[in-house]
Amino acid sequence: MSDLGYQPWAAEFVADPYPAFARLREERPVFFHEPTGQWVISRYEDVDALLRDRRLGRSYLHVAGHEEFGQQPEAEFLKPFWDLIRAGMLDVEPPTHTRLRRLVSKAFTARMVEGLRPTIRRLAAELAGTLAAKGGGDLLAEVAEPLPVNVIAEMLGVPAADRPLLRPWSADICGMYELNPPEEVQRTAVRAAVEFSDYLRELARSRRREPRDDLISALAQVVDEGDRLTEDELIGTCVLLLNAGHEATVNATGNGWWALFRNPAELERLRGDASLVPTAVEELLRYDTPAPMFERWVLEDITVAGVDIPRGAEVALQFASANRDPAVFADPDRLDLARDPNPHITFGLGIHYCLGAPLARIELAESLSALLHLAPGLRPVSAPEWKPGFVLRGLQALHVEC
Repeated sequence: MSDLGYQPWAAEFVADPYPAFARLREERPVFFHEPTGQWVISRYEDVDALLRDRRLGRSYLHVAGHEEFGQQPEAEFLKPFWDLIRAGMLDVEPPTHTRLRRLVSKAFTARMVEGLRPTIRRLAAELAGTLAAKGGGDLLAEVAEPLPVNVIAEMLGVPAADRPLLRPWSADICGMYELNPPEEVQRTAVRAAVEFSDYLRELARSRRREPRDDLISALAQVVDEGDRLTEDELIGTCVLLLNAGHEATVNATGNGWWALFRNPAELERLRGDASLVPTAVEELLRYDTPAPMFERWVLEDITVAGVDIPRGAEVALQFASANRDPAVFADPDRLDLARDPNPHITFGLGIHYCLGAPLARIELAESLSALLHLAPGLRPVSAPEWKPGFVLRGLQALHVEC
């Protein structure tokens, strides 16, 4: 059967997946994609429901072994990577997930995140001002990447001299989340996981001895009803916060500005009315979703849109497709910076809803505001190329002039 253009490894699809998504929603909203071994789900209604359905999980290891789910045991060389990832909350399920999220939420509070706004505003202004003073450059390398890295590093308490280490570690670890990564990518991710873990372990121990006003110190002190984060859980949480709060934010910034450049009337509308920034952030997150697909394992037999999907299967929930579903969004392929309501699912739903969503929104809003104010004539030099990955979808670079 035809895949109707769903080819997640094809450069043409990565550059513009939306025509294929439109065909899938209309003709095959649930189908099995042989090359990835996944059931592809493309309609908003179904993605929304499955994100909340406890018969699916980010992992199956709390209910079954690899063999029972028809999966090959993980290679021994991957153990350091998975030990790190599964010490955080992203790839685990209740009751472990419930406990970790409760503990982390005690330190990662809304008040703490909002308290970072002045720092984020200052950093965004410095980066945007430097870009404008130079007359342009690579918007990704000079604004989009350093802002979230420095914010997360500031929040965690990573010394300024060590911060250049974080971006490469994060990028290498996130390579494992692409579809069927080659062994070279896997081994690179393992190396980064080991180096990052060793670094954070030393930093966490020093903060335990001499606490400071940072998140690592706060996590080290978190205790709830006699329970506390283990050292491995603290490290796994810090890595998750960096990866999830960094890679997607970089992509959202680049994707968002490229969408604005391709929709000049909306960009001029925004330049003329700064009050649109909050709704503009939501619309840019919907319009070109930075993390367009999330995977879930089927823990019990389910039926989706009349299609039976068995226990042990993996589903690929197409966030980017759901965010362009005309059943939910009027004229979904049109960028409308004042769109309201805008129930996009870019940050997920259910128990795995993105813990860092408030921080991401502040970073995107402050970055957008700074560039609009300090580089009002910002324009692209050339059409950018997309990175080859689809699970974390973003531009390789975005060269601009002021």
